[in-house]
Amino acid sequence: MVEIVANLHMHTPYSDGHDYHHEIAKAAARAGIDVIIVTDHNVLVRGKDGYVDGVLVLVGEEVHDVQRRPQANNCLVYDAREEVVLFASHPRRLVDEVARRGGLTFFAHPVEYGSRLSEDFAAIPWVDWDVRGFTGIELWNYMTEFKACLWSWPAAAFGAFFPSLLIRGPFKATLRKWDELLAGGRRVVAIGNADAHGTPFQLGPLRKTVFPYDYLFRCVNTHLLIDRPLTQDIARDGRMVYDALRAGRCFVAYDLAGNARGFSFTARSSAARAVMGDDLHRHGATHFEVRCPGIGVITLLRNGRPVATRLGRSLVHTSVEPGTYRVEVRRFFRGWLRGWIYSNPIYVR
Repeated sequence: MVEIVANLHMHTPYSDGHDYHHEIAKAAARAGIDVIIVTDHNVLVRGKDGYVDGVLVLVGEEVHDVQRRPQANNCLVYDAREEVVLFASHPRRLVDEVARRGGLTFFAHPVEYGSRLSEDFAAIPWVDWDVRGFTGIELWNYMTEFKACLWSWPAAAFGAFFPSLLIRGPFKATLRKWDELLAGGRRVVAIGNADAHGTPFQLGPLRKTVFPYDYLFRCVNTHLLIDRPLTQDIARDGRMVYDALRAGRCFVAYDLAGNARGFSFTARSSAARAVMGDDLHRHGATHFEVRCPGIGVITLLRNGRPVATRLGRSLVHTSVEPGTYRVEVRRFFRGWLRGWIYSNPIYVR
């Protein structure tokens, strides 16, 4: 399989972003990103799929009910190929209609903690967890985490100039919710994104683009495993990206803390072998192997509980237990042990 790096959540002036598709793609190229999916609020901007500076640009949508108070239930929609905002007020129907069109749905920033500094910083979580049939959740949203740190204007000013000192990893509540869903027998794919807007902020006399697109594209991303290298064939390459997302052949990484390209998580039992997103039917014991491109604290979890931990570049573990296995890796960065890599599960039957 071939590893590519994608960011799957960003905005343009068609909703509330600053730069247009081709400008964002150029920023992605500078950051070493292979694929972006632009997700403007409640509008499917057609005719923008293509390649710019070697970056594959795809277009999705972030759908939500603008009439709902308080705001909640933002959903990232990919590959629906049709406008689906008419179903925004009915989350269950939205998910069903996207699935009927062959698309994918990911609950955006499912856990959020707002800031009292401004109405623009209000929390917008996902609340309708009885909905089934969705593809996955946004496990780590950079801007959501930053928003949670805005407890005062001095803190906001500090974060605007030193953001990497604030970012530590996905919320524990989001990780717990993911494990709860997985334990309930659901297949839930985790992704991580920038939620980039590129908007200049003004704090008193200070005016600054706090989070340029290219900076955010060096931070939280989704690494995908696709079948073949990208070929510049837009339809074929887009299909490989969507297939990898649907299958969960991906992991979330904080690339600013260390380029995560090269991470691998595999399992084998006798002749059967699996990667992230796969089912593995056991023939005796299962042998797990984790490889990292740098040193970190590697933890293998089964059904949300740690079963093995090691400091280093690799971890090997053997188990006779079925379950949902995933990996977390933390590493020291900017003086703190921060989240680095979060794999999607291997489902051992």
